[in-house]
Amino acid sequence: MGSSSSSYAPKTIYLDVDGKVQKVVFSRHCSPCDIKELLCTSSNIPRTTAIMMVDPEGALVSMDPTMPTNSPNSLYKVVPLSTVQLGEKEDMFQNVLSQVAEQFSRAFRINELKTEVTNRLAMLEKRVELEGLKVVEIEKCKNDLKKLRDEMASRGGGRVNCPCKYNFDDGKKVTPRRDVPNYPKYTLSQETVEALKKPTFDVWHWEHNEMLSCLEYMYHDLGLVKEFNMNPITLKRWLLAIQENYRNNPFHNFRHCFCVSQMMYGMINLCNLQEKLTLTDMGILMTAAVCHDLDHPGYNNTYQINARTELAVRYNDISPLENHHCAVAFQILSLPECNIFANVDPEAFKQIRQAIITLILATDMARHGEILDSFKQKVDNFDFTNEEHVTCLKMVMIKCCDISNEVRPTEVAEPWVDCLLEEYFMQSDREKSEGLPVAPFMDRDKVTKPTAQIGFIKFVLIPMFETVMKLFPQIEEIMVQPLRDSRDHYEELKQIDDAMTEAQKKKTESISLGGKKK
Repeated sequence: MGSSSSSYAPKTIYLDVDGKVQKVVFSRHCSPCDIKELLCTSSNIPRTTAIMMVDPEGALVSMDPTMPTNSPNSLYKVVPLSTVQLGEKEDMFQNVLSQVAEQFSRAFRINELKTEVTNRLAMLEKRVELEGLKVVEIEKCKNDLKKLRDEMASRGGGRVNCPCKYNFDDGKKVTPRRDVPNYPKYTLSQETVEALKKPTFDVWHWEHNEMLSCLEYMYHDLGLVKEFNMNPITLKRWLLAIQENYRNNPFHNFRHCFCVSQMMYGMINLCNLQEKLTLTDMGILMTAAVCHDLDHPGYNNTYQINARTELAVRYNDISPLENHHCAVAFQILSLPECNIFANVDPEAFKQIRQAIITLILATDMARHGEILDSFKQKVDNFDFTNEEHVTCLKMVMIKCCDISNEVRPTEVAEPWVDCLLEEYFMQSDREKSEGLPVAPFMDRDKVTKPTAQIGFIKFVLIPMFETVMKLFPQIEEIMVQPLRDSRDHYEELKQIDDAMTEAQKKKTESISLGGKKK
């Protein structure tokens, strides 16, 4: 260990707080967010308030570790932005520009100037955001009143048969939260950043807030925020709305949404799709993955159709769940405060919307054979400049990600089987009680974990991933081989189960014969 250096010494500044001198000490390695919170606390200002700091002449002072120190005779003052009238915005901006021009003339301070300009522009953006929230709150009150009227009008008329969470009649809309998103901002370690790109990522170790931060990171890392000119606050609010519109089912829940989205992000990186597809294509892939099971009720299409639920009637028995997922996704996007595509050209948004719908509808397993056969016909002569070929690839990719749990390590994959069987058993129990047909693979009296998985892995997963492997050979070791290992694992478990069943059968027969001799 070496001796301490002056570069590690804390920095001290002095504030004017209600006419009194307030000393503030902080580490030179504090982040701007930490410094802002410290300044708010020291100045008796709520931490959520947007602020700026000025010197005795009224010039802005950067709120980061590079800020110049002062003395008790030259106090800085922290000012809430809400005290600044919007009419002063242009003057304030001109003041910022003039100060930047003055400082730009100083040699060897270019990097410091970049940081200062970024901070000041961020302050202006925050002010605009805060003023915009006032309009949003007014709209929220209107929607809340309408919601209350609708609930009073429909009281006593509850639906049966697997009700949907949202009613699309009479203009009633999804109402996700409109406040400024405040889930904790996690700083992802380099280890986590690298792990996110791999199918081995353990999705069970993360809380919902951490998963939201990971999804936010993926959109930034892929360049989608910049490509679609997304407001970062809108991205946060959209992700919160997505999370809140996944139900707490055993399997089809927000963790499954994150699992599928993370696998999509991993495949994009593993297959180097940044070099082969457009940023628009990657935005479509990621957004479809995030939205693909929105408001899933926990009962599959077969139940919806046999029980003649409202969803089945609405969508004429044609992929009722997938159509519903699409509808909820675009209801959320129709809200201005959640529209991550608000700055996209209307004609371009039409194409993005249609592409997302196409991918979500492709997750209906009833279309599995049709989609895979179409891809097989194209894969040997695949053309990345052919729009039809690329669309087919994207459909197969979201299918792969949707059912990719067995690609992951056994300790990550196996709990998902338990979750899926729990959801299956809930459905089969309900089907029995309602006198509806029951699928054998869902019946708790007939299915076991090995029998549930062996056929699915052998006849659905391996053939599909091996077809994708023809186009991207690099997935064999990381994605295809784990599927083969998983198949072997469950076949061994089945042999053990069969042996135990046979031994139990012989024991029962032996006891029975012994009883007859007596």
